[in-house]
Amino acid sequence: MSSNSPQITSRLHEALQFTFKLHGRDARKESNVPYVAHLLSVCALVQQDGGSEDEAIAALLHDALEDKAEQTSRAEIAALFGDHVVALIEVSIDTPPDYEGGEKPPWRQRKEAYLAHVRSTNPDLLRVTIADKVDNARAILADYLRIGDELWKRFNAGREDQLWYYENSVLAYEAAGYKGPLLEELRRLVDQIRAHAGQ
Repeated sequence: MSSNSPQITSRLHEALQFTFKLHGRDARKESNVPYVAHLLSVCALVQQDGGSEDEAIAALLHDALEDKAEQTSRAEIAALFGDHVVALIEVSIDTPPDYEGGEKPPWRQRKEAYLAHVRSTNPDLLRVTIADKVDNARAILADYLRIGDELWKRFNAGREDQLWYYENSVLAYEAAGYKGPLLEELRRLVDQIRAHAGQ
């Protein structure tokens, strides 16, 4: 092994173990694909884009505070991985800061709050949330090409709402001043989804 080979640090290894503890039994919506596949993919996108160890860890845990709020907390993640990881996760979620599980606010309200927050966020904090959108958009496009409009039944909001959200996410990241290959890929994917699925 070359001395220049990337290392999986003990901290990142701990984050992987924590991720599997939280999400190891979960599957993606209406599929048999393990949910951790999405988390690992987002982590890979972040690392391939030159992201830091904190960003890689946040990528693994970006859904923990929303989807596993009964099992973990901001305080626990901060104690394990640091406040900066928590800050990166918070940029990636659309639930209120005091959310601790249970019923979430309405879908549109959450998405509008997310977009408003992102527009005023330091672009240095956006890599993880954009990588998440890229991986989700890849899955949406692939599944739409496979099953067509049946896809939209998986979501809490339908085709037009999903297209609105992804198109406005691109605009919000641009408004925040983010630039880079991940955003370019997201823009291409969203354009392709609109071209295939928009009516």
